[in-house]
Amino acid sequence: MNYRYKERGPATYHKAQQVLTYLKPYRLWLGGALLLIIFGAAQTQPVMPTAIVLKPITTPITPKEFFVAGVVDERRDRKAVAYLVPPTSTPAKPSPTQPIDLEGGGLPAIRQFILQGMRRNMKLRPVVVRVKEFKLTETANASGWVDGQVSVVLAFDIQNEGKTMRSVDYKGGARYRRHPNQFTVIEPTLRQSLTDALNYLNGWMEKNAHHTEELAQGLKVTFKDFNQNTDPDTLFYNPKNPLTWSDFRAEPRGGRFAAAVFPSFAYEGESKTINGVVHLHITVKVFVVRDASWVRAGRDDYGLNHEQRHFDIVKLIAERFKQKIKPSALTVEDYNSIIQNEFLESWREMTRLQEQYDSETGHGTNHPSQEAWNLRIDEELRKFGVRK
Repeated sequence: MNYRYKERGPATYHKAQQVLTYLKPYRLWLGGALLLIIFGAAQTQPVMPTAIVLKPITTPITPKEFFVAGVVDERRDRKAVAYLVPPTSTPAKPSPTQPIDLEGGGLPAIRQFILQGMRRNMKLRPVVVRVKEFKLTETANASGWVDGQVSVVLAFDIQNEGKTMRSVDYKGGARYRRHPNQFTVIEPTLRQSLTDALNYLNGWMEKNAHHTEELAQGLKVTFKDFNQNTDPDTLFYNPKNPLTWSDFRAEPRGGRFAAAVFPSFAYEGESKTINGVVHLHITVKVFVVRDASWVRAGRDDYGLNHEQRHFDIVKLIAERFKQKIKPSALTVEDYNSIIQNEFLESWREMTRLQEQYDSETGHGTNHPSQEAWNLRIDEELRKFGVRK
């Protein structure tokens, strides 16, 4: 038994680092406007924000492959989103950073930002956003300016019927430099960092949804019977190529039986995801191992028919096995295990039926029973279209 299928890979990992060049020291841009900002700040008492109000995304994202079903807070530090350098801090006398949270609390504000920023079509795939880190940390540098760094770590759990099918990890952030009396850069940097993460998820889904197996929303199964008899040691089942005594090549064994045949079956499979549907291509092999099958002297057509019926029984079991493997009985996340379990059950059924056949026909010595089995097998083979 061999089943080749696409293994689930590890969680997708993305790392982004955005440097907000337009937020570098003001002397690099706007020229004389810098003096107006600094002088204006000197005339008024700088006010540190008590909470950060995240503004909504200007143009909400419209996902075509998913909707955000929920937001979960997994941050280690939930005390605050930002740790800001106060305006009283100087290089000579630095002050400790002050914790400043989002207005309304970290999780409620993040959830509201995400749900408002991404339109929701609940007919699409649900995605749960796990916030592992969303943090801004500032430090005062030796030149008297303040350096800020945002770290964003999110996990996007793509789900199907309540189960996580794929987890996509995102790690990004941004850096800026501000004047110690100016705080206006903080909210846009946090907002853009979170927006970048959402845009990444939307882009990843559009790129991968249609050919990633874990994201597939349907299954299609096709079967192929392998009957190319090119292996000198193996005879594959073909109604046009039944057993002959020349297929019994092993040395006869001791006992009271005149002949013995060793038929079996196996399957191989391949999968490919096309337009969101997993296409399973399964090849079924019903065969006899020639070098394990043997016969004594006194070969006749009646005895050969008895052995051929053993071969036919395996073909019947293989056809029944194929009937069990229908899309309605499979799931995208676990179709391989389901198929393997059905195969093992079919194998047990094959063993039971072979034993019943030999028991009722007396290994071919009970002629009326043998004829009844001949008719029974032929009828079922016709139902499956194996014989006309």
